Amino acid sequence: MTPGPKPHDAQSLRSDAERNRGRILVAARTVFERDGLAASMASVAREAGVGIATLFRHFGAKEDLIAAVFADRMDAYVAAVDEALDTPDPWAGFTGFIEAICAMQATDRGFADVLTTTFPAAEGLEERRAAAFQGFLELVDRAKDSGQLRADFASQDLVLLLVANAGVVAFAGDIVPDAWRRLVALVIQSFQAPARGPLPAAPADDALYEAMLRAGSASIASRERSSTT
Repeated sequence: MTPGPKPHDAQSLRSDAERNRGRILVAARTVFERDGLAASMASVAREAGVGIATLFRHFGAKEDLIAAVFADRMDAYVAAVDEALDTPDPWAGFTGFIEAICAMQATDRGFADVLTTTFPAAEGLEERRAAAFQGFLELVDRAKDSGQLRADFASQDLVLLLVANAGVVAFAGDIVPDAWRRLVALVIQSFQAPARGPLPAAPADDALYEAMLRAGSASIASRERSSTT
């Protein structure tokens, strides 16, 4: 019978595994922040200095890694809603939330992608997204009831804004890092009542969800198990 590992050897293996996991998470945060979610698993492995097999031992699928990397950011997303709901002025709470999450997008391309992408397999991440969205709906109702938000504002408009802001961040973030601020200010002004004219119909919820799902599928398509990219 082959003897098993000695206790101190087993502890050493666990310590090595924990170190590798930590290095992978730090590397993934760096890579996703710089390159967005389209970055490959192989590029994360290279950044971490581990083999691709080691990466997949810790995170069996790319969405598992994304969920682990952005758990704290999604917590901050929920906290931003809670803070906005605690703001006495409904309009200040509504606009403050929009500015806060767009600022979060501007500092992290990966998180900019997360906010406009859905990952059904990452249940914890999606639960946080759903909680934040419910809080946002309450912000919308409050701002409309106060007469400060145009009556035809739809919840889908937030998704459209986040997609647009993510595009600005990806396009100009490194060269004009504050370009997003002008976009957000322009859009917020267009949200304010009284409306200057009618809007086209908002996209259907199921169509937006399908688009976000497709974006998620594209982001995890590079789940290759080799180091070739």
